[in-house]
Amino acid sequence: MKYRKLRDLEVSAVGMGCMGFSHGYGALPPEEDAIKMIRYAYEKGCTFFDTAENYGPFVNEELVGKAVKPFRDKIILATKFSPFTQPTQTAKEKLSREGIREAVEGSLKRLQTDYIDLYYEHRVPLDSNVEDVAGWIGELIQEGKIRGWGQSQSTEEQIRKAHAVTPLTAIQSEYSMMERMFEKDVIPACKELNIGFVPFSPLASGFLSGKYNKNTQYKGDDVRRAITRFIPENVEKNQPLLDMLNDIANTKNSTPAQISLAWMLHKYDFLSPIPGMRKFERIDENLGAADVELTQSEFENIEKELDKITIYGNRTDEDIQKMGYVRAQ
Repeated sequence: MKYRKLRDLEVSAVGMGCMGFSHGYGALPPEEDAIKMIRYAYEKGCTFFDTAENYGPFVNEELVGKAVKPFRDKIILATKFSPFTQPTQTAKEKLSREGIREAVEGSLKRLQTDYIDLYYEHRVPLDSNVEDVAGWIGELIQEGKIRGWGQSQSTEEQIRKAHAVTPLTAIQSEYSMMERMFEKDVIPACKELNIGFVPFSPLASGFLSGKYNKNTQYKGDDVRRAITRFIPENVEKNQPLLDMLNDIANTKNSTPAQISLAWMLHKYDFLSPIPGMRKFERIDENLGAADVELTQSEFENIEKELDKITIYGNRTDEDIQKMGYVRAQ
């Protein structure tokens, strides 16, 4: 495994997004199997594991805490607090010094640890005072409860304002060959300010693996029911992207998923994607992407082809929220 820096945190070039072990992608693996897979990823060189209080909610942090306990001090553990309310809270209660402190204490308990390496604000409301949040987070850093912090899906303006108060370690936002909106402003700002960038959904919820087609059915607690790029007609329209990936993968003795990850790893050296992986073979495949090296010519060719391809459909929080609240099974 290769490693890189998110500001001052050293992480494996490819991390593991653990959300799917508790919700979001249909039928869940048994907890025992999920723990085995998280530990297998560590054995394969992964040192960067991502969870959140909202995943489940809460049960994913408990699962990850159990899984990483034997090697807790050898990894970077990331989790997130939601700035939005639970049913018994008001917005003021949650997005406050006391609310964030309560959230940290809850995560620490569920994760069975006394510190969090990377603590994100899980979405940043447009009307919130990011400077206040940064100040409260700074207090937690001084107390040693967290080592670094970040934001998710934030704007360049929010990043700059928060960073000026308490320097950000990383920004976690959606980024893949199918969603490149942050290349315009957020990612350049991260580079300028020495902030790491952590793409979630780097394989576009699995679309870029090439393992799904227009006839694939998504059931129950599977966000792909609401993600418009999985609508059958959009699957067909997006086939040129998969064709390109397959062509390159064949020449590199790799897979479309590996080329998708290798592309972003080549493009930015301050980036570490966190694909979900719920099968041992997917762990081998995704972590193996760190060893797939593109030449500059190959990378430039991909960039040129991407500029020619129109992407149909996207992934939005608003669409996913239409599914309603689904409990982990």
